[in-house]
Amino acid sequence: MLEGSPFKISFSVINTIVDLATTVSENNDHLHALFEQVSQQVYIVNAVLPKTPSTEAKTRIRAFSEYLITELADLDSLSKRSTLKKILESDEDIEIIETAIRRIDGRLRSFHLEITMSIENKIDNSNVALRILYNASASDATHDAGESFTHPPCHPNTRLEILDHLTTWSQDVSDSASQVLWMHGPAGTGKSAIAQSLCEELQAQNSLAGSFFFKRGHPSRGNAAKLWPTIAYQLALICPSFKAAIALRLTSDPAVVDKSLPAQLQRLLIEPYHDADALNDRSLIIVIDGLDECEDEARQQEILRSLAKFSRPTLRTLIVSRPEVHIKQLFSEAALSSCGHLTVQGSLEDVEVYLIDEFKRIAETHSAMASISCPWPEEDLIRHIIDKSSGHFVYAATVIRFVEDNDFDPVERLVIEQNPDYMSPFSALDELYLQILSMVPYRPQLSRVLSVIAAEFTGRLSVAQIGQLLGLKPTDIFLTIRRLHSLIKIEDRLGPIEAAVDHHISVYHASFLDFLRDPSRSRKYHFSEIDRQNLATDMLQALSQNPSQRGELDPAQ
Repeated sequence: MLEGSPFKISFSVINTIVDLATTVSENNDHLHALFEQVSQQVYIVNAVLPKTPSTEAKTRIRAFSEYLITELADLDSLSKRSTLKKILESDEDIEIIETAIRRIDGRLRSFHLEITMSIENKIDNSNVALRILYNASASDATHDAGESFTHPPCHPNTRLEILDHLTTWSQDVSDSASQVLWMHGPAGTGKSAIAQSLCEELQAQNSLAGSFFFKRGHPSRGNAAKLWPTIAYQLALICPSFKAAIALRLTSDPAVVDKSLPAQLQRLLIEPYHDADALNDRSLIIVIDGLDECEDEARQQEILRSLAKFSRPTLRTLIVSRPEVHIKQLFSEAALSSCGHLTVQGSLEDVEVYLIDEFKRIAETHSAMASISCPWPEEDLIRHIIDKSSGHFVYAATVIRFVEDNDFDPVERLVIEQNPDYMSPFSALDELYLQILSMVPYRPQLSRVLSVIAAEFTGRLSVAQIGQLLGLKPTDIFLTIRRLHSLIKIEDRLGPIEAAVDHHISVYHASFLDFLRDPSRSRKYHFSEIDRQNLATDMLQALSQNPSQRGELDPAQ
């Protein structure tokens, strides 16, 4: 009787009452009417119970079940007496049964009212909680916010391998799956487009817990304090059990949204997620794009260190950023050393697919292209742009945006792209380079190090060689380029940057060299004639001390 789940009380209660009511008298209309009334109440309660998965409701259900067990046990013992029919035909026993059923009916009505009011209160609490979260969140930071579409998804049939890798990781709920996956790559490799595509795929599968796309300097998207409320708000919208769990915390302490980042993560995600039992078998992914664009390094590190304490195989996090040194160093710490790493490399093949498709679209849709014979542009020209891109989409996308301008002839614009003497097609790209360079604290040796890079020596120089050439210590060079690791790479570097003195320095983007050599684009960072003269002097001094370097210290013409 009443064994198993309390959600199945209707059959046990009704069957017992049916047996007793039938045995008493088939002609006792009053008792049968009371039975029907109790049965209806049981069905109503049974329908309401599944809607109240909270701890409070479970406590009520348990107490009510215990009461029914006691009542029905007494009636059950009465029904098993040997002189059952004669006894039950007496007015005294009919009154006992009727009184018991009336008590059950009263408790059912009371229980029904309590549960109904509890549901209504929880709905109100949930609405209040959602409003608190919404007011504390950055609605324009999610992947499907209008402003976020400045980062469109990947072009069709590109980035297939890395997206497949991310999909496989997102569906892996085993203990061996990385709780946090760091996807990193230099500026302009299309990391945000990949994150956008993944978010759309996860959302279609109902597997996206939430997304946040940081943007440097933005009043809400650059604010770390809005990160966890934004994620919690999105998760509450798709998971009713999580919404109910977080409502209990926010209604008791609305100020939790103003607490420290670790406290927010604990109270807004970890604790309510633990209480939301319905999420245990469901794989959900949080996507945080552009962590390096969060307001300051300390906040970025605080976010990562907080995540290191959150271990739930079914709720994992993708972190996307440039390979900034302070982020890389943090992932080498013990708490985050087990996190997965995924590098976004440039892809000449993907850039080629993108350019061919986009030039075809321009040829078919631009009003000025009706009289232009195809194929356009020539294959050699496309190949030139691909080579200039170094496999990075930022350059190719900049070319396409410039060429497709509806106020100009695409053919003429493409000529300007090849010979930008009087009009720069790369304003958006220049802004990216200038933004990154402006983040470097002032150091007088910055222009000297950039001069060596812009000179593009025949033999690629190591950190130690650049130090010898400029008369600088390797540590000075490392500190100078510390914030430029999205533009400048130290090849074959596996360990700490300070141990890489013998490794070569190069650039990710060939277009960055063009930028440094053009004063109209690079402004104060321009590789000027004075810089050339100073570099020549440095070369002569270095060669006089070490003639064996003559072949390497040969700048490009």
